[in-house]
Amino acid sequence: MSGPLGFTGAWLDRADQLRADDAALAQAQADPRARCLAMHGVDFIPAEGGGLLWEAIDPMDDRPLLLLGRDERGIGYFVREAVPSRRVDARSRTIMRFLPSLSDQDLAVYGGARSLVDWHARHRFCASCGGETLVFRAGWGRKCGACDAEHFPRVDPVVIMLAEHQGKVLVARQPGFPPAFFSALAGFVEPGESIEEAVARELFEEAGIRVRDIRYIASQPWPFPSSLMMACMAVTDDPTLTLDETELEAAMWVDKADVRAALSGDMNAPFVAPPLLAIARHLLAHWVGLA
Repeated sequence: MSGPLGFTGAWLDRADQLRADDAALAQAQADPRARCLAMHGVDFIPAEGGGLLWEAIDPMDDRPLLLLGRDERGIGYFVREAVPSRRVDARSRTIMRFLPSLSDQDLAVYGGARSLVDWHARHRFCASCGGETLVFRAGWGRKCGACDAEHFPRVDPVVIMLAEHQGKVLVARQPGFPPAFFSALAGFVEPGESIEEAVARELFEEAGIRVRDIRYIASQPWPFPSSLMMACMAVTDDPTLTLDETELEAAMWVDKADVRAALSGDMNAPFVAPPLLAIARHLLAHWVGLA
């Protein structure tokens, strides 16, 4: 695929070696050059000229610092844990209209920060005993103060796929989508499933089609709140659809001319394509040879 996928290509070294080195971490935090990402909950606060707003570390703010990484000069970049009393809605996409102001690399840094802040907000108590958990490993874990259980950030694996039949691919829409918006089908990978098995199951459950020749194309982190989208293609021999109407409002088979028209923003296209940030758009572009 040409061009970076949204939320990939961060410019920071994740600096794993600092996470377990308390002395080196304290030194990085005390460095006057260190910076902290300005956030409101899980949304970034835009800088005056656009982009991310990086501030000096405020010694009066006692919220834990979460390490995002270091730049090529060794300067540490951090983000604060969210205010405990404030509700964090990580699935809200109100920030979407501001995302185009970010460079590809800043978008990737923000995506990681958003997912990390959200994870901490939802794991203040231990899943083993219910005790209060505290930040450790520079923000890349929480430890229970009662039973010492350790908890680490996780991502939710999601398959997103296009089924192909005789020069056409299947696109669909959910009831909450904007008017005329269609996209690739998607669903969470369940425990005990491979990527290929999840693709086959989701396409059968939601569209009633059996597929073969499943192949992986690309992946993308998606911080709403913390998914890893794994894009795939598949082939079906029978295009007859039986939709799960609790999941999908409509679905249709479209050819390459239809997809090219949608990707170009043609007003006469049969559907509105996914936005530039979404891997679904890259998957469609890949299928028609534009990526």
